[in-house]
Amino acid sequence: MLKLQVYHYAKCGTCRNAIKWLQAKGHELELHDLFEQAPSENTIREWIARSGLDSKKFFNVSGEVYKELKLKDKLQEMSEEDKIKLLASNGRLIKRPVITDGGTVTVGFKEAELEQVWGE
Repeated sequence: MLKLQVYHYAKCGTCRNAIKWLQAKGHELELHDLFEQAPSENTIREWIARSGLDSKKFFNVSGEVYKELKLKDKLQEMSEEDKIKLLASNGRLIKRPVITDGGTVTVGFKEAELEQVWGE
């Protein structure tokens, strides 16, 4: 079984639930705290490319920083490169958890979606 990289925040209930779920499925996890160390621009670019998702899906739209920066309105106007730079500048802006095996990338924790990708 592949080791999964899980980008999370330790105090986030959703992240804790996702980690427990992945461990129950027998996955070995390497945990990265998004609040301590935001991922690099290159890492975020890779996530977007591998996930097939729009970069907007990587923003934590319910987070305080997102609201403080009034990103709901600003994201429409921003270039892809500016969105990536913004995500890399503050881990609190990233929707979590981000789970990857180096190829596949998932964002957030919806058990049915994770079951399709990371279930056995």
